Amino acid sequence: MAKAPKRPASGLPDKETLLTFLREAGEADKSDLARAFGLKGNERRLLREMIRELEAEGKLGKRGRKGFSETGSLPPVGVVDVVERDADGEMYVRLVEASKDAPRALLVPDKTGKAGPAPGMGDRLLVKFERAAEGWEARMVKKLDGDNNRVLGVIRKSNRETRVEPVDRRSKDVLIIPQLLAEDLRDGDLVLAAIEKSEQRYGPKRGKILEHIGKEDDPRAASLIAIHAHGVPTGFSDTVEKEAETQDLPTLKGRDDLRDIPFVTIDPADARDHDDAVYAQRDEDEKNPGGWIVWVAIADVAAYVRPGTALDREARAKGNSTYFPDRVEPMLPERLSNGLCSLKEGENRATLAVRMVFDAQGKKIGHKFHRGLMRSHAKLSYEQAQSAIDGVENGGGTDDTTGPIMEAILYPLWNAYHTMLKGRLKRSPLQIESAERRILMAPDGGIAAIVPRKSLEAHRLIEEMMVQANVCAAETLEAKKTPLIFRVHETPSQEKVFNLADFLTTIGKTWNKGEAPTTKRFNKLLDETRDTPHAEVVNEVVLRSQMQAHYSPDNLGHFGLNLDRYAHFTSPIRRYSDLIVHRGLIRALNLGKDGLTDQEIAELQSIAEQVTLTERRSMAAERDAMDRYVAAFLEDRVGATFTGRITGVTRFGLFIRLDETGADGLVPVSSLGNEYFTHDDRAHALVGERSGQRFTLGRMVEVKLKEATPITGGLLFEMLSDPEPRDPNAAAPRLGVRARDRGPGGASFPKRGKARPGGPKPPSGGRPSGGLKGVRKGKRR
Repeated sequence: MAKAPKRPASGLPDKETLLTFLREAGEADKSDLARAFGLKGNERRLLREMIRELEAEGKLGKRGRKGFSETGSLPPVGVVDVVERDADGEMYVRLVEASKDAPRALLVPDKTGKAGPAPGMGDRLLVKFERAAEGWEARMVKKLDGDNNRVLGVIRKSNRETRVEPVDRRSKDVLIIPQLLAEDLRDGDLVLAAIEKSEQRYGPKRGKILEHIGKEDDPRAASLIAIHAHGVPTGFSDTVEKEAETQDLPTLKGRDDLRDIPFVTIDPADARDHDDAVYAQRDEDEKNPGGWIVWVAIADVAAYVRPGTALDREARAKGNSTYFPDRVEPMLPERLSNGLCSLKEGENRATLAVRMVFDAQGKKIGHKFHRGLMRSHAKLSYEQAQSAIDGVENGGGTDDTTGPIMEAILYPLWNAYHTMLKGRLKRSPLQIESAERRILMAPDGGIAAIVPRKSLEAHRLIEEMMVQANVCAAETLEAKKTPLIFRVHETPSQEKVFNLADFLTTIGKTWNKGEAPTTKRFNKLLDETRDTPHAEVVNEVVLRSQMQAHYSPDNLGHFGLNLDRYAHFTSPIRRYSDLIVHRGLIRALNLGKDGLTDQEIAELQSIAEQVTLTERRSMAAERDAMDRYVAAFLEDRVGATFTGRITGVTRFGLFIRLDETGADGLVPVSSLGNEYFTHDDRAHALVGERSGQRFTLGRMVEVKLKEATPITGGLLFEMLSDPEPRDPNAAAPRLGVRARDRGPGGASFPKRGKARPGGPKPPSGGRPSGGLKGVRKGKRR
């Protein structure tokens, strides 16, 4: 039990007494309750019946595997995960072992300011729960981390001492390395160090070096830091490498011969692993006038990575490939990822392909899977294929590769896509625009430029064909009643929709809170604001109102794509989830003996949870590396001014996204003028206490870069733009009211105020979700 309440009177309790006991205890399982009330024999059976009745009445909910608690309640103290961040950057937590309908709580820092570094999305925390006027609050006690005795840092040497300064901007653990252990260390070394146990309660902690990772000025430092900081697995064991090297070239045995179908691959120009190829032709069936046949061929990874092998175990542990601007940490060894599994031009490759038939209105009217042998007829980049279609280069837009295949391959692909597009428009998936950037690396490993990602029709063509192939996989496995891992994206919660509606009132837009959220409703809002000054902020707020996609053996649908069923099938070289779906299809369609096993079916829930966690681990590592690369790129421009947009409004400051690079940084609340500023969460604004002047979400501003710290990825800005005038409809400010909350890491940033002189500073970087993104093949849908 979470807490020891006053011992109740012995004997079978009535329902209210049982609920009162649970309210005080926080949670308890059946054995705890029976012991507490001194129940034996038949009374225990009656207790179980009472619990079932209370569950049916909605008054009792499960907590973990065996525990129970009063519906809507939270224990005094609990372990939580940070699960959501709202449009203003406020974070919410949910109990680790709670059910999905358990209440979430607003995360507020501890009152003492000693809780340690500020938490981020996905962090696990120990918190104290309190019921506030507007719902539950979780006051952080400390951040929990299995590796909290380790510090990834940079060596700083002086005549007196050798220190390890952490690269995590939220960490306070500066370690002192004894001189006898520091002789081989050099200033700027990147190291992994362990905190030594000590009886000293105060002063710097002592550490010992566990691993030498590299140098601070190594152009690859950003990726190396991100890999080690987030525990991204690197390399492969000798056993796995040997297994990969002993794989044979595919043959026709047990396969359909698809080599005469002129498949082509269309990928980023620098892609080395080609896991999908496409082909389209008109449907000659008289019953389907104007229809198209579209083939999508996917690398048959299941033929090489079999259940129970070392290859399979390491692929599952990695979960997915992780992409950085300068490197890739692949899920599979190079012999497979860039070799046997990659659909290389002119080479025989094992494939699991799907033949889809669409009518003239873009509706899919049938499909069939084939396990075959294929041969790619051409390798194209997105830009190359698009130029050929647009006819803008080399006179006619074609080159030696695209010219000979225009009539037979490229034009049919585009015509088929334009037909499929009719069905997509009717389906109306969410049309959120993402201003993505990508980093161009220089030959020496430095950053050559940060450029916007071009959105080409070629990208959308491949994306739609992959989406339809994924739908076919989910439909087939459901029809065959074969378990699978779905890619799910749930409908936005009522609370998120209400918050969106409240924000829209501040820009003069209405949203009927009683109307169920649909992709068409969101798209209408985005269309109505697309050519207005509010376009970017509405796009951002709509994006943050969405739930986070994840994997599940239960079909919860995909809200963003507006699909009833969806599974990842098209990227098994880099996603373990897709490999599981391939094995499911092989089993369901009797395509071989290497399909999904009974043991894997029993473990689908844990596999889904695992690949969700590894995906988020990779996303966090990729984002951190991008932050550090961008900070390094801007380090020489400290003191320069930039235009940008306010993308986050929090109690401790404003997050700014620069127009030029898409980089995100912080303007601390302590630097905003000569008055205290209140965080108005309804209006998404920081409001001056005396003047009522405001800094609002989405506003264009000019800022000066004050600090750029490559080793932590932090950017700190100074606001140059004046605040907007006071809102004439806003209530008069209440002078003299001090907020109860503090800033991240326990630093004193009153909700309605500028930090006091000499007080602690807010963090020097960070950003709200949805910032600068890298570009690579296959966005996470």
